[in-house]
Parts: sequence; C-alpha cells; structure tokens
Amino acid sequence: MKIYADRFPTAARQLLTDLLVVAWVYVAIRGALWLHDLVQKLAVPGQKLEGAGTGLADNLGDAGRKVGRVPLVGDELTAPFQRASDAARSLADAGRDQQHMVDQLALALTIAVLIFPLGLVLFGWLPLRVRWMRRAGSAAKLAAVPAGRDLLALRALVSQPLGRLNRIAPDVAEAWRRGDDETIDALATLELRQLGVRGRGR
Repeated sequence: MKIYADRFPTAARQLLTDLLVVAWVYVAIRGALWLHDLVQKLAVPGQKLEGAGTGLADNLGDAGRKVGRVPLVGDELTAPFQRASDAARSLADAGRDQQHMVDQLALALTIAVLIFPLGLVLFGWLPLRVRWMRRAGSAAKLAAVPAGRDLLALRALVSQPLGRLNRIAPDVAEAWRRGDDETIDALATLELRQLGVRGRGR
C-alpha cells in the first residue's frame, strides 16, 4: 500500500499544497528577516554616538590625567576635563540605549510579521494535513484485508458521485450486495483514489 502524489488527484493536490505552504513559510521568514535588517539600520546613529562618546571620554580622561601632573594647580585643572569626560560617557550610554531599543523593536516587528503566516500554517493547514494523513493511513490498513475493502466499497457507494459509480457497473449497488469481487475492488479502488492511496487488488 503506497501513496502516489503524482498519480492520484487528491495526493497530487496535497503535494501541491505542501509545496505552496513551504514557499509561503519561506517567503514569510525571508520577509521578516529583511524587515529585521532594515530596522537594525536605525541603530547605526546609536553605534556612531557610542563610538564618538567613548572615544571623546577616553581622550578627555587622558588629557585630564596629564594636566593633573602640573604642580600646584593640577587638581583644579583636572576637574573640567573630568566633567567633560563624564558628559561624553553619558553620550556613549545614550548611544547604547538607542541600539538596545532598536534591537527590541526589530525583534518585536519580526515576531509580529511572522505570527500571521505561521499561525495560518500551524492552526489552519497543519491540522488538515494531519487529518488527511490519518484518513489515508486508515484507508491503507482497511484495503489490506477483504473486510476492509468491503467497507471501503460501501463508503464509495455512499460518497462517490453517481457518474463514477455508473461507470463501474450498470447496477453497482446490486453487484456490491451480491459480493461481486470485481465490483468491490473497483469501488474500493475508487475510494482509495479519492484519498490519494493506491491499493493492490486481491
């Protein structure tokens, strides 16, 4: 008992749907990553501000230490440099804070963009796919035993279009009631094909 997506309409539709879902997820992830990278560019000013503030603070600190070596007035001359260095470090901190906010925004937007497409897959397509797999698996097991093929034939009588049933036999219901093996096999095969499953005859 095998599933052939290239021969049976239902299985082929399932395969096509699977490919579309994979493409959908891929596009959604790529789009979310693109948006994340785009938002991350907003962090560039913060990076520059952090770099400039850190460099300026270090230079002012070095200058203050050198001025502090001047005899008698060194301590007094150092104070302005120290205050300027502290102010520069505050600028660097502001740059880091801005980068952190951009990181948080990029992450939040990425998650927000992914919620809808992935939600459709997880809560829309996936349950239907699992249900179809279970139905196909159950049908495959039924087709492996004579009584199961009888049940599949009965299901085909109830659910298949009349045009398909008439092509099997002029009085397909009567043939099924008589237990005609050829009719039962044809009906079971018709039902299996509807589920995308191929079964071997008896």
